[in-house]
Amino acid sequence: MEAKRLGIFPNMTKEKVCADLQIFVDLCREQGLVPLLPQEICAEYNCEGYDLQDVEALRKLDFAVSLGGDGTLLKMALYLAPLGIPAFGVNFGKLGFLAEIDQPSMRKAIMRLVRGDYSLENRSLLRAQVMLNDECIKEVHALNDLVLAKGAYSKMAHMQMYINGKPSGSYAADGLIVATATGSTAYSLSCGGPLVQPELEVSVITPICAHSLTARTLIIPMSEVIELKAVPGSEDMMLEADGESIIGVSNDTYLRIDKSPYTMKLIRLTSRDYYQTWQQKLMRNI
Repeated sequence: MEAKRLGIFPNMTKEKVCADLQIFVDLCREQGLVPLLPQEICAEYNCEGYDLQDVEALRKLDFAVSLGGDGTLLKMALYLAPLGIPAFGVNFGKLGFLAEIDQPSMRKAIMRLVRGDYSLENRSLLRAQVMLNDECIKEVHALNDLVLAKGAYSKMAHMQMYINGKPSGSYAADGLIVATATGSTAYSLSCGGPLVQPELEVSVITPICAHSLTARTLIIPMSEVIELKAVPGSEDMMLEADGESIIGVSNDTYLRIDKSPYTMKLIRLTSRDYYQTWQQKLMRNI
């Protein structure tokens, strides 16, 4: 039987990741996996390398793992979700909602992976299209959230929201978050949004510092199409996807958000469920 190929996505800005990377590579080999590392560091660890821009080479991965925090896993998902490659994360960060494996559990997790003792979760993504004259000029996908927010100026963002073409709200705020259920524990939560079971296919719409006493989070089916348009005369805004700045959105463009055609396959290697995770990481004082 041909050995399985495991793509390793390490966050080399973290000291703990740098310190443990050789240990992790050796562990993979010990368990019969073929570890692959980014092209720029693979020779240092005597591994095969991969190029993130080489889609056909990435397709040859059987699994992937991120070493870092949730942000590292989100960046990995950008490349793997369109290819359907299942992945998991080892948490070297703080909270670790997505990267569920901690450092002491790495060996047990790899052994379970090799045995096939795991389950897969399909997590839906959102797609954002920046539209100009009804033509898409930029498209991006997000596992956690999309944010349309004010730019470099201190003025509030003024925008109108349409759902399935119908006027559905207006906002004067620092911005607006449209999160997936997976992303409900991220930026949306810090702005007062709810916790949502992560396998639900919903969009969680949360204003950021709204200039209103009645602005509340709205949860709608992900199948609904959301359009966000700047109020005429407003300052330009910035679109962010999973924490990365993407493109400025001006008065002559608008944002269209719907369900992405891609799904992220997350490998579950523990028996811990969402409710235990919320309790352990967010509700420790209860």
